[in-house]
Amino acid sequence: MITQLYHLYLERQDRARNMARFYCLSIEPNLFGEPCLTRRWGRIGAKGQVMIHHFEREQHAVALFLELVREKRARGYRAWPASGSQADRSSL
Repeated sequence: MITQLYHLYLERQDRARNMARFYCLSIEPNLFGEPCLTRRWGRIGAKGQVMIHHFEREQHAVALFLELVREKRARGYRAWPASGSQADRSSL
């Protein structure tokens, strides 16, 4: 059973290099109540790619979630404001 839902949307843009990327992470329960970390990434406005990790314990999913956030922030990704959503961004 998951005690808290996690969701984070990150972007990295560099107009000089024609770079506009997104990276989305979320931890949610599957149909059996087990925690799943879903990663979605790609070019802003595109469908992107998806990878799902299944875990037996929420702590393991949170540890991977935090590790991935640290890696992405080190590479220049920044959190998008909470008022915007990925659906809003896909129309750009």
